[in-house]
Amino acid sequence: MRLSTRLALSSVGLSLALVAGLAGAGTAVAAKPPNIVFVLTDDLSWNLVQYLPQVQKLQAEGMTFNDYVVTDSLCCPSRSSIFTGRFPHDTGVFTNGGDDGGFGYFHGHGEESATFATALQAKGYRTAMMGKYLNGYQPADHQGGPQPYVPPGWSEWDVAGNGYPEFGYNLNENHKIVPYGDAPEDYLTDVIARKGADFITRSAQANTPFLLELATFAPHAPYTPAPRDADAFPGLTAPRGPAFDTLPANAPPWLVSRTPLTATEKQNIDTAFRKRAQAVQAVDDLIATVRSAVAKAGVAGDTYIVFSSDNGYHMGQYRLNPGKMTAFDTDIRVPLIVSGPGVAAKSTSDAAVANIDLAPTFQHLGDAPISDTVDGHSLVPLLHGGSGWRTANLVEHHGPDTQADDPDLPAPNSGNPPSYEAMRTNTFTYVEYVDGSREYYDLVRDPHELNNIAGTLGPDRLSQLHTGLSKLINCHSGPACWAAGHF
Repeated sequence: MRLSTRLALSSVGLSLALVAGLAGAGTAVAAKPPNIVFVLTDDLSWNLVQYLPQVQKLQAEGMTFNDYVVTDSLCCPSRSSIFTGRFPHDTGVFTNGGDDGGFGYFHGHGEESATFATALQAKGYRTAMMGKYLNGYQPADHQGGPQPYVPPGWSEWDVAGNGYPEFGYNLNENHKIVPYGDAPEDYLTDVIARKGADFITRSAQANTPFLLELATFAPHAPYTPAPRDADAFPGLTAPRGPAFDTLPANAPPWLVSRTPLTATEKQNIDTAFRKRAQAVQAVDDLIATVRSAVAKAGVAGDTYIVFSSDNGYHMGQYRLNPGKMTAFDTDIRVPLIVSGPGVAAKSTSDAAVANIDLAPTFQHLGDAPISDTVDGHSLVPLLHGGSGWRTANLVEHHGPDTQADDPDLPAPNSGNPPSYEAMRTNTFTYVEYVDGSREYYDLVRDPHELNNIAGTLGPDRLSQLHTGLSKLINCHSGPACWAAGHF
């Protein structure tokens, strides 16, 4: 398989890149490949970061990416892109289940054979996956084998199926099914925090580089907080920004008939937002727990901490009840914060980065080869002070969602758009729907996306946008997608 010339650095090349970045930060060079702790939350939007002091601490110590977007504002497609570095049009995962999504599709089409986990394990890393995997995965499923299934690439596996309630779930713990009950110590986010800390300790004792993914179900609905946090933030209400209960001018057909939020809907939104703020307190505790383990193990100077979310979440914006799946920034633009060796404190980046960039970043850090079939690009140069990046990202979505067993099945009036493709840059979002309708929001003049001006654009501009979007939709390799991303 041919390796991408843009990313397949030799071990010497990677060492030089790290030396340059670390020298600029006045930090000693790590003696072995760096460790990676990746905390991936579920449905966490930017407006919850203010309730996460540990995440704010990461921001103070590292880099915040201001324009990080996901390839689809839906759990399974986004996670598939994270694992592989590939767009939905290349993974084939567009939904949470059925013929075009879910764990069944990802597994059945061999996507598990080429992830950042398989790549890093092949380079000698200990790898661990804890918490949530992909929609449709069940811990007891054997997938034709003699034991409960564990995908390739993972040295340690502690994964749940239906962990949304945070209690009363099963974990597949390295092929063994372990039930958990309703006691406070069974709270899932806390369980994986403890297991993650133990994995860090054991890996450090073995003097082996490690990658640990801690994928929480929080703060996904039903927004279950840890018992200790159930009374936090009394009276907290959802933010009432300019887009709250406001219909965009020239809204697309799927949205245009939405009436103003009722008093009951607003009350429910406030309750849900308060519970989400409560639920992420355990996520913050998880970060503190694993960072403490990293420090106690003596590997803090050799470890990258990465924090993000699989997608965002709207709560009242555009007159929509809580949900996702849209191309609005509320749903596609999410936090990405990285601290670690050579990353300048309190630094920010406005580069147009995406979740397809995480897999090649982890592989680059671990000196693992990156195939041209990976659509994304390593963030390592940006992390170490570099510049120059793509200007456009692709968002793809299949809808409307009608799967009765989907935990993300939209509730009434929460937003359930038809299939679309979108191109997002630092300055605009452009959307083409399967029904022929379009959206264009000028993010400079209209950052809250309240005025769809697609109807005012001339034919030349529309043609230019359509051509640029088509190039992204039809790219199928790292070099091609990198080129298509320069709009």
